[in-house]
Amino acid sequence: MPWQFKSGLPVLPNNSQFAFGAFEMQISEEAALTAQPVEDFRIDSLVKEGDLVAQGAPVLRSRRQPEIVATAPMAARVASVDLGPGHRLSSMVFFKEAAPGRHEYDTKAAASGDAVALRASLLASGLWRFFRSRPFGKTPVPAEIPSAIFVMALDTRPAAPDPRLALHDRIGDFEHGLRALLGMTEGPVHLCQDSGDELVGPPDFPGNFRLIRNGGQHPWGLAGLQIHAHYPAAINRPVWDIHAEDVAGIGEFLRTGMVPETLTLSVTGTALREPRLVRCQPGADLRSLCYSHVKPGLHSILSGSALDGRRARWLRHRDRQVAVMVPDGAGQGGHWFLSALHRARRPLPLVPNAAVEQSLGGAFPVMPFLRALSSGDAETATKLGVLSLLTEDLALADYVTCAEPRLSDLLNGMLDRIEAEEAA
Repeated sequence: MPWQFKSGLPVLPNNSQFAFGAFEMQISEEAALTAQPVEDFRIDSLVKEGDLVAQGAPVLRSRRQPEIVATAPMAARVASVDLGPGHRLSSMVFFKEAAPGRHEYDTKAAASGDAVALRASLLASGLWRFFRSRPFGKTPVPAEIPSAIFVMALDTRPAAPDPRLALHDRIGDFEHGLRALLGMTEGPVHLCQDSGDELVGPPDFPGNFRLIRNGGQHPWGLAGLQIHAHYPAAINRPVWDIHAEDVAGIGEFLRTGMVPETLTLSVTGTALREPRLVRCQPGADLRSLCYSHVKPGLHSILSGSALDGRRARWLRHRDRQVAVMVPDGAGQGGHWFLSALHRARRPLPLVPNAAVEQSLGGAFPVMPFLRALSSGDAETATKLGVLSLLTEDLALADYVTCAEPRLSDLLNGMLDRIEAEEAA
């Protein structure tokens, strides 16, 4: 396996096993646009079952922000549209069909440097959803002006695909996309990369460009830790983050007028025969990606890493990993005493120690931070930087502490309360 755990902390994988020639192109026969119930993504469908749609064509729009749309992940026929109460998106499933081809947009004005045209093009093509705004981790509203943007060409999650591999043949598009971002804010645009060679040469970039190097120790490859360290988010100071491959996708879109067809994905896990690096369409069918590559026996497919992934049939929006895991205790008889302890459901205590501090990247004073989260002290937590974080940023701390309730759940609840209070 490409990773292991020692002393409560993960030993990160050596991504060099994924050589440049090791990509597999795999477009699954089915794909879907999905949303988790907690996202509360209420939509109006622009298509109906049986319609043929071109890759990149708009297929749904947000009810709250009609300018925000999502597009078809491939040339396909619409198989089903599943909406929950209040028109909440559950899934929109597509069957691959080549006939519709690709949808093309007019990007001449956007590519010329017109900031208004750029926003309109990103919104119309669905690429606006590449951005994530902090606090609260939502897709930014169309009128929002970011105080800073963080481009993540760094990912230290266990077995994450190295962003350099996704960019190695797309540097031109990456630079084009990066220049577009520099025109979307008067604040700094931070490019977070590893300690290797510079991905782009900063001397010919505008003055609001910032290059941040990081040695690659988890969790410092997460956007939340970088934002907290270099430009903390606040209620009236939104900070956006975006994956470097998505920036290259914006550059490709401005050059060609077409939405990128694929993204880079690592498929790893304890139930897999060997790790794989694939290029697939957004929302790919995870069963198809893993079929014939899993070991015999029970397994769970997670969209996301082994630390923060969720069981899923379809690749979730923004995920760059699939973890195929053997369930804990599979094939082993449970001991009656352990079962009794689990049934007791007694919350497990938080014990600050060196491992917990490392799992937070040394970015927070452990005792005050844990105390503020546990007690729901939003004022203290805000002063300590909680508005820069999302649940993924505490996944490693959850693994290390095994506390109940989980730190990420406490963070989620606190952010929901703060957001509700601000909206009141």
